[in-house]
Amino acid sequence: MTDSADNRLQARNDLAWAIAVGGIGVVLFAALLTFAWHFAATLFLLFAGMLLGVALNAMTTLLGRLTKLPHALRLAIVCLAMAGLLSGIVFLGGTTIAQQATVLSNTIKSQLGSVKDFLEQHGVDTSYLDFTNAAGEAKEGSALTTTTTTPAPSQSHGIPGAGALASSGGAIISQTLKVLLGTVSVVGNFFIVLFLGLAFAAQPSIYRAGLLFIAPAKYRAQATVIVDRIGETLERWLIAQIITMTAVFLVTWIGLAIIGIPSSFILGIQAGLLAFIPTVGAILGGLIVVLASLATGWIAALSAFILFLGVHALESYVLTPIIQRQALDIPPATLFAFQILLGVVFGIWGLALALPLMAIAKVMIDHFKTDDPARAA
Repeated sequence: MTDSADNRLQARNDLAWAIAVGGIGVVLFAALLTFAWHFAATLFLLFAGMLLGVALNAMTTLLGRLTKLPHALRLAIVCLAMAGLLSGIVFLGGTTIAQQATVLSNTIKSQLGSVKDFLEQHGVDTSYLDFTNAAGEAKEGSALTTTTTTPAPSQSHGIPGAGALASSGGAIISQTLKVLLGTVSVVGNFFIVLFLGLAFAAQPSIYRAGLLFIAPAKYRAQATVIVDRIGETLERWLIAQIITMTAVFLVTWIGLAIIGIPSSFILGIQAGLLAFIPTVGAILGGLIVVLASLATGWIAALSAFILFLGVHALESYVLTPIIQRQALDIPPATLFAFQILLGVVFGIWGLALALPLMAIAKVMIDHFKTDDPARAA
């Protein structure tokens, strides 16, 4: 009887311990989700810095295959080469980029207004679409001209009152603060990502060792395999992505220049940058190219659309199978659904970083699905 009572007591203690541990785990998981939800932008910013560090380290490793220089010197060469490339683009094409960006912005706004008018003429309700800003800004110049050429008699010779001056001053200060804070935020985020990337790339072994130190001792071997596989997968994917983005930029720029589309250089840049976002980026890039080409004529727009299909085919059926198949293999439908989910929940950050996040998840799932941890390596 004593042994039976002891067994029942031990069973109750084990059940209570399991319930307590399970409850603590649920609470910690809920707290982690809440933290991730409220600080998603900051976490994505840190992850972007880590990706930059992985990319710099991958290029440094590639340079190491050609020369036996120290890691720090190779990283400095890579950073100087990238800085020189960006500086050359800015100094040699900065004026062209600024002019083409202004022309492209005005063209897109005008074409959006034309699309709105076309849809309304054919009985399509566009009230649920946000065409108001584009159409209003497209007609802003003519409206301002009308108001300045025919001033109201009461304002032509009168002096504004104190209330009008205060209202105008407040509006100017408010808009100035918005622009200033937005600029500071963008520049600050850029330097945060740059600093984190350089820090990760300068001493990758230290951060790897620190990450493995967090893992429990008995799971440290598995954690080492997972961390190394994630690093290798992201490095291969980023190198392949850089090659793909460069190819998309060159083909789009040269093709649009041959067709005779204005702002071909800036359109090529945006197509190359949007190529970082699979599927969704190609659709957005093609839509912008077609809208910008409509101002030149239907023949130019049709040629630009055919060029977009060619670039998309080059990216999907040539570059991705040859270059990226060895880096990452995720079904397109699964990736697209994950992109849409993260885009809706977290905005542009989730949309842009969906693929590397999914790559990390896939590496972990593949590892735990494998019975022998040595085969996962």
